[in-house]
Amino acid sequence: MGALDGRVALITGGARGQGASHARRFAAEGATVVLGDVLDAEGLATATGIGPAATFVHHDVTDPGAWAEIVQWTLDAHGRLDVLVNNAGIFRTRGLLDTTLEEWQQVIAINQTGVFLGMQAVAPAMIAAGRGSIINISSIAGLQGTSSHAYSASKWAVRGMSRGAARELAPHGVRVNSVHPGLIDTVMLDELGEGRPMVTQRVPMGREAAPEEVTELVLFLASDASSYCTGHEFVVDGGMTA
Repeated sequence: MGALDGRVALITGGARGQGASHARRFAAEGATVVLGDVLDAEGLATATGIGPAATFVHHDVTDPGAWAEIVQWTLDAHGRLDVLVNNAGIFRTRGLLDTTLEEWQQVIAINQTGVFLGMQAVAPAMIAAGRGSIINISSIAGLQGTSSHAYSASKWAVRGMSRGAARELAPHGVRVNSVHPGLIDTVMLDELGEGRPMVTQRVPMGREAAPEEVTELVLFLASDASSYCTGHEFVVDGGMTA
C-alpha cells in the first residue's frame, strides 16, 4: 500500500528539478500524476520516464484559461483531483535598486499570481469532494529578508496566501500549507553564479539538499499522515533560518 494510493495529483513546474522529483515519488506511492510545465521536451521525458501513472500537459501558470483547462482535463481524465503542488517558479537575484519593472512583473506573475490562480482553480473540485491538499512551494526567502527583491516578495506572498486560503478552505476539508526550501541542488541555483559556493557555506549542515529531501516533506503534506496540518510553514533548509 502506498501513501497516495488512488489519489490524483497535479504538479506545476513538473518537468525537472523539485517538481520532477515530487512526481516520481508520488507515482511510486500509488498516485496518478499530471505534470504541468512550459518545458515541453523535458516534461514529456519526465512523464515517459515515470510511466503510465504520469501525464505531461503544457501549462502556463500565469494564464487563468490554462488553469481552467488543466484542471478540467484532469477531472475528465481521472475523475478527481486530490492534491495540488504549486511548484512552478523562477529565481532572480537582483536587489531593490537593480530590479526592473519588467523583471518584477515576471517574477510576481509566475511565483505569486500563479499560486493564486492554482488555488482558485482547484478549490471548487476539492470543496465538492470534501477533501484535498494544496502544497505551495515558497522558500526560506519567504521567511527572512534577502537581497533578491522580487523573488523574496513573491515568496513572502505565497506564505501569506497559503495561511489565508487554509483558514477559508479548512471547513471544507481542504488543507493548505507552504513549504520553504533552502538551497536545493537544481538548475535554479545556477542564478547564483560564482557566488553559489559562498552561499552554500552559510548552511549550518554544510551542504545543499537533493530535491528528494524536499520531496519527502511534500509527500507527507500530500498524504493522510498530515491530516491535521494546515495553514503552516514547513521548512527544509539545513538550519539556515535557525
